[in-house]
Order: sequence, then structure tokens, then C-alpha cells
Amino acid sequence: MADSPYPELKKSHVPERVGRPWTDYKPPPSAPVWAVISGFGSYHVLVAALELGVFDALAARGAAPGVPPVETAKGLAESLGVSAPHLEALLDSLAVLGLLERVGGRYSLNDPAARYLTTDGAASMASLVPVAPGPLDNWSRLADTIRAGRPAEAIDNDPADFYRPLVEGTFTTMLRAATRADFQVRYSAMTAPRVLDLGAGGAPWAVAVLKACPGATAVINDLDGVIEVAQRTTAEHGVADRCEFRPGDFHTIEIESEGYDMVVLGHVCRTEGPVGARQLIARAADALRPEGRLLLADYFVAPEPQWSPHSVLMGMTMMASTIHGFPITAAQVAEWLRDAGFETLRLIEPIGHQFVYTATKPLKPRAEGP
Repeated sequence: MADSPYPELKKSHVPERVGRPWTDYKPPPSAPVWAVISGFGSYHVLVAALELGVFDALAARGAAPGVPPVETAKGLAESLGVSAPHLEALLDSLAVLGLLERVGGRYSLNDPAARYLTTDGAASMASLVPVAPGPLDNWSRLADTIRAGRPAEAIDNDPADFYRPLVEGTFTTMLRAATRADFQVRYSAMTAPRVLDLGAGGAPWAVAVLKACPGATAVINDLDGVIEVAQRTTAEHGVADRCEFRPGDFHTIEIESEGYDMVVLGHVCRTEGPVGARQLIARAADALRPEGRLLLADYFVAPEPQWSPHSVLMGMTMMASTIHGFPITAAQVAEWLRDAGFETLRLIEPIGHQFVYTATKPLKPRAEGP
């Protein structure tokens, strides 16, 4: 008689109830498999809710955390102009996922929804959710990517189109990480640093440093079609007048030798593979003045990957969509930094899952030989 794949049935299908002889073997739960299977649907439940404006609508109608739920699916459906029964199924799914509060058929935002899923939330991820996985077709063809060693539709063919919404969606989180890194890096103690931000995206690191150091200036680089995001964010934060924008490929743009006190490589190394990442780190080393610092932020995989699931899956996202992208380990990055001549390596975590290596260019090159 075949065993059931449903974990809730396993609990009831015990020998005493089904009449089988006693055995001390208990099959493992299938819950981890079902969690992955339901993950596909769960993601699209959230994307649909954001597209329909569910979280913003609840916020506008006062259905906030700490307030007893008063909004019904029917009332919310009328305001959104959608089918009430279908919306109720969506709202119940969100409640099951821990993204809404539901009591007696009435709904309200909970703390995670208010903070992360409303467009004006304190750490809004509303624009990030739809673009974070990259092109969804690449995931459905992941087996083909692994067979061939490259994705069928690599975003490298049109990188600006992929990265522009991604950097817009991640800006708030990255700015928070960059701002809180100052508690450990203390860049605000610098008088007038010159900063080079390569592959800056929305330039959260440059913005954080410029706001903390009134005398700082920055050279900000990214691709045509992406650098416009940095131009907008620096203007919004009142620091654009201290920025120079250099569009182009960070492997080939002109960079002054020993012209900078700080170089930032923020979430770009895992897109480049070992060869490209080493080239970027070498460019950073050449650009820094002696005793200048490199800040290399990314998702670093721990010695045992299961210790860092978020980093592993972020690396897989790059592997699924780019030619050279791969998960990168903390040990790999440390090796690359030391090989480039950096010293005083330090790994910090300004906010959860956001890691940054800091490394210093020595005052004098290391002596070679015995």
C-alpha cells in the first residue's frame, strides 16, 4: 500500500489505526518538498496582491497594524473593482502566508505588510518583489541552463533593462545597509573623502557617504539606462551637486590611479564570475590611494551553504539569468582581496543578510619573495 505524501496524513496513518504490524521506522515528513512546491504559487499570490494594490488599499482604509480588523473582502473588492470571491481567496492566502491579519472574515495589515509591502512603507519592498527573481522564464528552463552551462536568455544581452527595475527596488534596503555600516566602518569620521562607486545602481553607498560627510565627493558609474536611477536618487537626497556620473562598463571606463579614498563594489561581484570579480577588485586596488578602503558588499555563501540559504539562492538567481553569475563564498572573496594586495580584512553585517567586506590598501606594496 503506497504511503501518503501529505504530512498531515502521516500523523494519522499510524500502525494502531491502519492495522499494519508495528515498526519503529517512521518516514520523514514531506513538508520541505511541499514548501518548495507551494513556493511558486505563494510568490504569485504576493505579486498579484501588489499588482492589485491590496496593501495600499488596506492602508488607505485604516486597516493598520494594532487595529482590530474591520475590512471585509467584499468592501475591499468594491474599492479595487475586482471579484469579491476571488479577492477573498487571495486575502486568505496572504493571511496563511503571514502577510495579512485575518479575524472573523475581516482583514488588516500586519507589521510585515505595513513595513515592507505598502509603497510608502518604512522599508518598502513593493517594487522589488516583482523583479527580484529575474526573468521568470529562465527559472522554468533552469535544467537547460545547467546542461548547457549558460542561460538560454541571458540578461547580459540587455542588462540595463534587467538591472534598472532591480536597483530601483533594492535602493531602500541597500541605503539602510550602507547607512548602518557607518557604525562599524566610521566613514563619517573622514573629512573629505573621494568615493568611487562602480556598478552603483541607485548609488545607495555613495548617497550614504555623501550625506554623512559634507565635504565628500563621488564618482558614480553604471551602464547607460541604469545610471539615470543614480542621478535621480542623488538629486532626491540633495547630494547630486557633489557627484560626477560616468556611464559605461566598469571593466573598461577610465579610472584615475590612486585617486580615491574609498571604492565601493556593491552587489556586482557575484554577477561577474571569478575572473571578472578579480578584475574589478584589481581595478579598485589601483584606484585607491595608500590606506584607502574597499567596501565590497554582496551575499556571501558560508562554509556550509545551509548556514546561508539567502546567499545561496541570491547566487542562484544570478546563475539562472547571467552568463558569468554564480554564488560566491566568503572564503573566495577573502582570497581575491588578499591576492590583490589588500590587508586588514573585516566582514560586517550592517543589517540582516547584507554583508560587507572592508579591506585596506597597504601604505607600501607587500614585499615579494622570502
